[in-house]
Amino acid sequence: MKQNIAILCSGGDVSGMNPALKRFVEYSLQNNLTPYFVYDGYEGLIDNNIQKASYCDVSGIINRGGTKIGSARSKRFMQVEYRNIAKQNLDALHVTMLIVLGGDGSFRGLHQFYKEHNIKFCGVPSTIDNDISGTDYCLGVDTALNMIKFSIDSIRDTASSFKRAFVIETMGNKCGYLALVSHLTSGSELCLIPETAYNLNEYEQKFKQEIQNGRRYFIAVVAEGIKEDSKEIARWFEEKIGIESRVNVLGHLQRGGNPTVKDRLMAYKFITYAIDALLDNKNETIVCYTKEGFRYKEINAVVNTPYQLDEELIKFINSPKATE
Repeated sequence: MKQNIAILCSGGDVSGMNPALKRFVEYSLQNNLTPYFVYDGYEGLIDNNIQKASYCDVSGIINRGGTKIGSARSKRFMQVEYRNIAKQNLDALHVTMLIVLGGDGSFRGLHQFYKEHNIKFCGVPSTIDNDISGTDYCLGVDTALNMIKFSIDSIRDTASSFKRAFVIETMGNKCGYLALVSHLTSGSELCLIPETAYNLNEYEQKFKQEIQNGRRYFIAVVAEGIKEDSKEIARWFEEKIGIESRVNVLGHLQRGGNPTVKDRLMAYKFITYAIDALLDNKNETIVCYTKEGFRYKEINAVVNTPYQLDEELIKFINSPKATE
């Protein structure tokens, strides 16, 4: 008798979810499993918006951002009565295995669901914030970084033309990963992230000296979770450095876009490892990607361990020094 397996997307969407859905259907059928899509995340589990999936459902979606089956943040799933309904809906379809593409909050809900109903699951880290403990990489991050790269490169053109400072704000909540990596790979002059203390006064002499030596523009990349508002940073450039400034909040464009080759490949691998875990009776794990490769980690360790940004990356932020 075939086993039934379902997949859902929870929380913020990322580019890479559609390639993951494609691999999910194909690899499930390859392993004699019947695949089901849960539409609109945990809300779909509660509302019984669960449908059998086939090759036709994933044809032509590998190059599309977002997620064909929708995503959501579900307050109802936090309540035990709605989790009971979700379990009843899965039981009615004889779904015994569940894969969840999501972030830390999604995994916390999944952990509670497992403790109450013991349904086999595997989580795939999927958030552009890249802030899940235990994994060095989350699905969607590379595409987000490339969207930011394109934006910064475009903004630099106008910044240099008009002698301006641009403060570019990235997503990341309280995690500065996107801002830091974008700073290191874009050649920006200033990077501010929640993980490191900073004093803008320390940059004044250096930046003023650079203007005297011919610098025409500045690019500052800041994470949304820093203590100052981006407008305050722009005001600092105008009042202290003496250069006209603009703020560009990149916002949700970071989540969209054509999935990069890396995210398509990572989606393929993440889903393959997830299904293999369930078939191997690993019943409550998260697929993590580390310097040692793919590893399975218990969900309890993942959701109960605070995320920490790579110290090596943080060290790459140079202290401001005035030019001789």
